[in-house]
Amino acid sequence: MIRNTAAQMADALAKGETTSVELTQAHLDRIAEVDGQVKAFLHVDSQGALAQAKDVDARRAKGEKLSPIAGIPLALKDVLAQKGVPTTAGSKILQGWLPPYDSTVVSKLKAAGVVIMGKTNMDEFAMGSSTENSGYGPTFNPWDLTRTPGGSSGGSAAAVSAFEAPLAIGSDTGGSIRQPAALTGIVGVRPTYGAVSRFGLIAYSSSLDQAGPFGRTVLDTALLHEVMAGHDPKDATSINAPVPAVVAAAKSGDVKGMKIGVIKQLQGEGYQKGVQTRFDESLQVLASLGAEIVEVDCPSFEYALAAYYLIAPSECSSNLARFDAMRYGLRTGDVDGASAEAVMSATRDAGFGREVKRRIILGTYALSSGYYDAYYGSAQKIRTLIIQDYAKAFTKADVLVSPTAPTTAYKIGEKVDDPMAMYLGDVATIPVNLAGICGMSLPAGLADEDNLPVGFQIMAPAMQDQRLYQTGAALEAALLSKWGAPILSKAPELKGAK
Repeated sequence: MIRNTAAQMADALAKGETTSVELTQAHLDRIAEVDGQVKAFLHVDSQGALAQAKDVDARRAKGEKLSPIAGIPLALKDVLAQKGVPTTAGSKILQGWLPPYDSTVVSKLKAAGVVIMGKTNMDEFAMGSSTENSGYGPTFNPWDLTRTPGGSSGGSAAAVSAFEAPLAIGSDTGGSIRQPAALTGIVGVRPTYGAVSRFGLIAYSSSLDQAGPFGRTVLDTALLHEVMAGHDPKDATSINAPVPAVVAAAKSGDVKGMKIGVIKQLQGEGYQKGVQTRFDESLQVLASLGAEIVEVDCPSFEYALAAYYLIAPSECSSNLARFDAMRYGLRTGDVDGASAEAVMSATRDAGFGREVKRRIILGTYALSSGYYDAYYGSAQKIRTLIIQDYAKAFTKADVLVSPTAPTTAYKIGEKVDDPMAMYLGDVATIPVNLAGICGMSLPAGLADEDNLPVGFQIMAPAMQDQRLYQTGAALEAALLSKWGAPILSKAPELKGAK
């Protein structure tokens, strides 16, 4: 049951072949069985999940009209507020915090009858590419428990890959949905900036953050995308436009006559041989389906990484100033008449991890008097050039493509002491965030060197998210026919797993 797709589970529910309570309990049992090894979850809300499932079953029994994924279990990244459920953003500074409200995404999930099983592990405040920066320890890749699942949404990706949940939600600031999707052999989508509400999403970098869906297939991801997207008056950056018809696009999956642009700067040197090989083979598959493959030049992408690591830390230094030990969260050092400044300093020192402190310091420096124009201002100019490069490229192609990540999953601890090596893992995903457009990663196969998943990235213009699903579904169907079975069927069984 738990190895079916979300669409198959939804069909079984609609036909009365199973119930949401049975489906949810099966996934809770799987979590109990394997999450001691994977450590995808920070908090499992068994009681709340079963209550939600029971409610959906009752509504279905009454003949109520339900959403297509009502009753399907889901894992929620711990960056989204859920009323009464611990929400920490992977940080000790928020340990034990129970939000008094739901984020808009959670409200939409509840309204659709999606069963939220618990909160997943993540790099602290979404700062990282490996989920090793969590204040609660790392998550492990189900394909190889000695390796990272990527990040910052590594917990959500690992949960879907390990069959602990058929669907999950992550957030993507510089590739934090697409990169872990690539490293764990699943599908992940960063919707257009503003297409999914950020109300109740704990902020890292407000101009870059975007919540999005994980699934094991393109269609599953589309079904979740349609439920969570839409205009929200509570979010000033929310786009007031209809949600693109992503489910219909995922069901059509036709690329005949489409122009697919290969970005010159996002391949070749620096990319693992097995990653490049699977990417090239996927291009050949798309060409065989009737797509025209063209090369596009985006010269400003060379500076995207540097621009991102000035803009994102600058915004985080501003956003994280609210964690001051005065209003909520951790409070330490409040002894013997200590000053507010001393309490704040002691709390932030104890509550923030090393990577968060590094980025706060970097961002504060970049915004400081005398350096603003040289660093932050220059980075914003690069951002404008990247937006222009994309606009020019989209006049030549309907979608753009690249490998999602330059390598497959690396060993836990391998890059933890080398921040620059870690940051380079986001080189292909960051431009999408800087431009505010949409991107998808789906499995392209396994690398020859290590038999680990490789991700294929598709990019489309703002609010043209349906193009991702149309292209992704076509490639997925062709690759599935070639492989004979889903990519996750090739993953090693977790020890002790049924």
